[in-house]
Amino acid sequence: MTKIVVVGGGAGGMELLKKLSKLGRKGEAEITLVDVSDHHIWKPLLHELATGSLDEGLNAVDYRVHGSHNYYRFEQGAMAGLDRINRRVLLAPLYNEQGNEILPERALEYDYLVIGIGAVTNDFGVTGVKEHAYSLDLTSQAMKLRERIQQLFLQHAHGVADKDRFDMAIVGAGATGVEMAAEMHHMSETLRSYGYDLSDDLLNITLVEASDSVMPALDKGGLRQAVNDKLLEIGVDVRTETRVTEVTEQGLHTAEGEVIQADLVLWAAGVKAPEVLTTLGLENHRGNQLVIEANGRTTSDPRIFAFGDCAPTPQADGQWTPPRGQVARQMALLVGDNLIRLIKDDNAALKEYVYKDLGSFVNLSRFHTVGNMFSFLRGGLAVAGCPARFVYASLYRRHMLALHGPVKGTMLLALNGLQRIVRPQLKLW
Repeated sequence: MTKIVVVGGGAGGMELLKKLSKLGRKGEAEITLVDVSDHHIWKPLLHELATGSLDEGLNAVDYRVHGSHNYYRFEQGAMAGLDRINRRVLLAPLYNEQGNEILPERALEYDYLVIGIGAVTNDFGVTGVKEHAYSLDLTSQAMKLRERIQQLFLQHAHGVADKDRFDMAIVGAGATGVEMAAEMHHMSETLRSYGYDLSDDLLNITLVEASDSVMPALDKGGLRQAVNDKLLEIGVDVRTETRVTEVTEQGLHTAEGEVIQADLVLWAAGVKAPEVLTTLGLENHRGNQLVIEANGRTTSDPRIFAFGDCAPTPQADGQWTPPRGQVARQMALLVGDNLIRLIKDDNAALKEYVYKDLGSFVNLSRFHTVGNMFSFLRGGLAVAGCPARFVYASLYRRHMLALHGPVKGTMLLALNGLQRIVRPQLKLW
């Protein structure tokens, strides 16, 4: 039986596993998922998890449970190395929060390996980021950030904070930074409605961006301006063309010599592929990313595929696909098709991926939503307000349907909708 190991249970990885489940059901392949976490949460919603707007208990997908229904097994751990001669993936030991070893180093055999471990925050070598800033790559990081945010709000509500203002700095005005800034203001408003003694002007958020505008990934300049204007309207201090040179306990130091005070720093300025990809003996290029062919195969080994942020796809115009969720999903499904072809015929012709930009959306909590649909069609269609919010929400609904199938997925979405009606807007514990 063909052994397939998939490393990375993100959005693309989960939809890949769903596609491969037919092989497991028919007994044509033994499929194993490897991930550092034991559950999946859609990464674009981690900022909502960090503020309590998203309930992890309702939205997390347990890998073991999902695997039992979709004919794959799950192995928790981080990929630590690769034995290509013997076709084995090496997993690092697994430790608990106290540093005690739970599982030792392990090895998984494979006939085909798929690497889709996404990207991690890129600190660009800026001093102090690792020590003094939070990031939003993993569920565990979002939970730690939520705990700290709630502690600070609680101290201010009881008048025991060190100062009268809650200063937060967010570095990077892409989707994560922009949406987090809006969610923080929504959280502050909601806490006041819950009886927290917080002044209207307590929260001071500074959004810092090195480029000349917020949301540089949005193709439409007018949409960028709409996002910028709404951020200013809700009270966010937007600083474009501002480069951070150091992060300290007091806040940010900029290239212009300014010190931006911050009780809390979120670093969302850029991404890179994890360092482990440079240790596998596979060809790499910028940002630790793997070099792959248009069919998803790595250039170094035809039995190893990769997709998503850790392995951009070359295009006919000589460019590489951008690190975006839609690319990861589309490429993962193509890799799934190619694996199914190879299992039926080792010499089968493989599909090649051609990127079509379907657009970008940004949701500023309850305040505003804007986006650009079908960007590959003469610049696309700009949408804002309720239509944009509907499309933005439908992306998550589509993901849930892809993970669970139409019947179970619809039932889960309906249950989630009912829970949003009866449960509090914010989860505070």
